[in-house]
Amino acid sequence: AVLNLMSVHGVSMGCTISVLGYCLLPMVLLCGLSLALRIEGLLGGFLVSAVVGWCSWSASKLFVSSLAMESQQPLVAYPCALLYSVFALLTVF
Repeated sequence: AVLNLMSVHGVSMGCTISVLGYCLLPMVLLCGLSLALRIEGLLGGFLVSAVVGWCSWSASKLFVSSLAMESQQPLVAYPCALLYSVFALLTVF
């Protein structure tokens, strides 16, 4: 709903789901790493922060480029970071 208000053309649900799912790949790699190692503590916090940042930055970059929303990337990255943070919490715990 927020992307539809911010963009000129609007966005479909399929586009939103495909971008968010495509950018979830680093979180899948973090999940695989958490199966082999315990990613708690300082190193785990750094890894989780890096992966959430990577996921949200790439998703916001794709949204901004596909929906012609120049100079609105931080506004798009924040809700993406919240969504990927939930997935990171599920991965760690």
